[in-house]
Amino acid sequence: MRFGLILGDQLHHQLATLKVLDRTQDVILMAEVVEEATYVAHHPQKIALIFSAMRHFAKVLKADGWRVRYHAFESDSPIRSLLDFVQSQQQLLPVTGLVITHCGEYRLQQQIQQHWSPRLQLPVQCLNDDRFFCSLEQFRHFASRYQTLRMEYFYREMRKQTGYLMQRQQPIGQQWNYDSANRKAWLGSPPLPPQLNFERDQIDLDVLALVKREFCQHSGSLANFRWATTRSNAKRVLEHFITYSLPYFGDYQDAMAQGTDTLFHSLLSPYLNCGLLLPKE
Repeated sequence: MRFGLILGDQLHHQLATLKVLDRTQDVILMAEVVEEATYVAHHPQKIALIFSAMRHFAKVLKADGWRVRYHAFESDSPIRSLLDFVQSQQQLLPVTGLVITHCGEYRLQQQIQQHWSPRLQLPVQCLNDDRFFCSLEQFRHFASRYQTLRMEYFYREMRKQTGYLMQRQQPIGQQWNYDSANRKAWLGSPPLPPQLNFERDQIDLDVLALVKREFCQHSGSLANFRWATTRSNAKRVLEHFITYSLPYFGDYQDAMAQGTDTLFHSLLSPYLNCGLLLPKE
């Protein structure tokens, strides 16, 4: 039996970890721990989004037949880190190895690679994260060709590689970007997109109460928490953006206006960051 540790930025069924594990034998581990929630003073809404999305994903995994061991946040728990949690489960179950997908947090990835296997006295298999357009190896190769890195050049490379917005190896419209057209001032028209709200289930309510209680010293407010915390609702956010905001996003990409925080921006990056949406979607 192996453990598969799934992190808060890996909440998708196409995760490499889930592809190699056997749901009839292996066990999924997920944990909300003090170390990851407090190594910097994250905004309370970020913590609430990730904790709630993790709990919802764990619920879906269980419904799909996976055995899931989940540690909910407790500020006074002796389990302070992800390694602590793995070790605690190691004492309860006859495990032969740990599988994890390369995580997006450099600090944590270094800990895993350098310290976890000897501390656990288990083989730790770290899989490449194949959810993205560009692998780490591809990016290192790209970066080695330049003395100074510019997003524009990387963007063009990805366009060529994927074929998106391309026609016969040339950009559609014969221009790579239209930055000069993204500087219109928004003067009240076109109308702003309608607000998208979600009904909160008990998981959301429990997490919001927890974060309000345990992270009140962090800067930021939980008021007007409108984030999607499930994959189905994240997909609704994507469709909402495409329908109501994308037609005007380019023109007003650089605009700022008093009384509105977001104008026509997508607010999709949190869902990409935690895995509820995939870049290719």
